[in-house]
Amino acid sequence: MSKKITKRSENYSKWYNELVVKADLAENSAVRGMMVIKPYGYAIWEKMQAELDRMFKETGHQNAYFPLFVPKSLFEAEEKNAKGFAKECAIVTHYRLETDPDNEGKLRVDPKAKLEEELIVRPTSEAIIWKTYKGWIQSYRDLPLLINQWANVVRWEMRTRLFLRTAEFLWQEGHTAHATSEEALIEAKQMHDIYATFLKDFMAIPVIKGEKTENERFAGAISTFTVEALMQDGKALQAGTSHFLGQNFAKAFDVKFTTKEGKQEHVWATSWGVTTRLIGALVMTHSDDNGLVLPPNLAPIQVVIVPIHRNEEQLNAISEVADDLTKKLRAVGVSVKYDNRTTHKPGFKFAEYELKGVPLRIAIGPRDIENGTVELARRDTLSKDYIKQNEVTTIVVDLLKEIQETLYTKALNFRDTHITEVNSFEEFKKVLENKGGFISAHWDGTVETEKEIKKLTKASIRCVALDVKQEEGVCILTGKPSSKRVLFAKAY
Repeated sequence: MSKKITKRSENYSKWYNELVVKADLAENSAVRGMMVIKPYGYAIWEKMQAELDRMFKETGHQNAYFPLFVPKSLFEAEEKNAKGFAKECAIVTHYRLETDPDNEGKLRVDPKAKLEEELIVRPTSEAIIWKTYKGWIQSYRDLPLLINQWANVVRWEMRTRLFLRTAEFLWQEGHTAHATSEEALIEAKQMHDIYATFLKDFMAIPVIKGEKTENERFAGAISTFTVEALMQDGKALQAGTSHFLGQNFAKAFDVKFTTKEGKQEHVWATSWGVTTRLIGALVMTHSDDNGLVLPPNLAPIQVVIVPIHRNEEQLNAISEVADDLTKKLRAVGVSVKYDNRTTHKPGFKFAEYELKGVPLRIAIGPRDIENGTVELARRDTLSKDYIKQNEVTTIVVDLLKEIQETLYTKALNFRDTHITEVNSFEEFKKVLENKGGFISAHWDGTVETEKEIKKLTKASIRCVALDVKQEEGVCILTGKPSSKRVLFAKAY
């Protein structure tokens, strides 16, 4: 199979789809709209999981697991949440198959095995979790309750794209209960900060921290905090959300606690999550026409060593050096792969690891053995240099840090040069059509205007940035007064 991919400038969507498949991240499955995450793609998710899990646990959270199925009556308990997800739900109605008497060798649903109550395949877990919390929380001594789960969810999407929007995806979802509104709000903002830090420090992706409008917030939430990233095609991507749920779910499931004063009160709640769409964000933020460009902090392989040899004797000599370098690099925490396959030529391997975005490649040939050198190539700049074998460890460690910072700076510069202030609807449409990116504009604060702008332009309000300044102006569509700007963009 050809490893060449369509150029970004020719067809960004096709470039992305081909890259995800050809770099062995994922592929479409036998189930429409659902993907198979391949080992290389899953290795990236595992690294994301490990870092996020560490950050969650450092802030006092514990992992648990809750059922995949939610009884329909429970799902309906919080009305806004149920209505918000109703059109995306998959439903289980029967629990058994039987041989079809009219079609030998085939199976059919056993009509006698109809469930007494239909089960919803979770699109999100608030309902089943808050039903559970009712039995876990009695007193202020049980609070705060800080739980996270790593799981899969199903949202029956009709238009799907690998990682970005699939009918089933992996995620983590945190669900916490608190004694006061203030504590819950602090929690929601803390997790919002954690997501922003993770994207910056590990994914090398700058984000805008903001709050969703009423029309865009999570169904059943009082406030939704979001981290919004910008992809290379000028479209925004919601990279993570944290929700202040107030007492909505506590009241729906009657989750109360006894205060220190002996009173009965409903608890205050949050939920927050990120998904495997982060892998899509990673691909679209940094990659190029040659393939993936992975930030070292999340790359499954940070350094690959490729031998260049004509015979077994040369390979053995190179392997001694490669094995020594591998041990030294692993000793300082660098992940290394020595690719000594004899079934593929060095040129094939170079192209393969370039496509897979491995940050650094070391090539060793017979002349390097004589000179005590190696060839070191960077994936981000495609530059090469010869360095001494005894300097490899120090240089590699420094370069990995430099590449991580360089990728972030490049993405930040792109993001910052693609935030445009506009003051009229004509200007808004012109920037949206020709430049893209985030558009900073005044809006009158109504759901009607927000929906009309989206209908006319396909651009939505991504967020009200947390650091936005008060600024008197008029709405770009209606001309009505506005006190601050919001950020619009076309989005994934």
